[in-house]
Amino acid sequence: MQYFSLEDINNLQHLYKINLINSCSGFKSANLIGTKSKKGIENVAVFSSITHIGSNPPILGFFCRPTTVTRDTYENIKKTGVYTINHIHESNFQEAHHTSAKYDSETSEFDKTSLSSEYKKGCFAPFVEYSPIQIEMKFVGEYTIKENNTILVLGEIQGLYINDKLITQDGFINLSEANVATINGLDGYAFPKLKERLAYQRPKT
Repeated sequence: MQYFSLEDINNLQHLYKINLINSCSGFKSANLIGTKSKKGIENVAVFSSITHIGSNPPILGFFCRPTTVTRDTYENIKKTGVYTINHIHESNFQEAHHTSAKYDSETSEFDKTSLSSEYKKGCFAPFVEYSPIQIEMKFVGEYTIKENNTILVLGEIQGLYINDKLITQDGFINLSEANVATINGLDGYAFPKLKERLAYQRPKT
């Protein structure tokens, strides 16, 4: 087994270190966040840091890199308070990945990819059409991580759109049936399959 000390990690070539550290935590969620500026310009961007924070109230979080340069997703969320989270499907993961390209604020990634926006029930922000799971979010708070100046953005779920066949009787969403992506590191896409659901565990007597 190969070993890297902290000193080794700090001395690694830049890109190698980024790939190593981004991969070591395991598979991550693969989502597109949809926003719209107050000028009406749509934005969609891939994120691999969306995570469950709590169920009551239903809060999800994601991390933004430091705002030393323009972050359209973050700026739009702060100014409008509304955004959407859309799961990436096997049919569009390459187009979804292209949204990581650095376009200027006046350019919509929807115009540079085959992804299409759609609007539902008066939500100001666009959803990604054909995404099997679409989530309407309201910004509720943010926390700066002082150790590296990243920002944890918190949002409350306002609405959920889920393909009927994905929901089981107990509310479990079978993501493998949706062929949604997960991300390994920065640029590795995988499509996992459910092996088994295990029962709630109690201490052995």
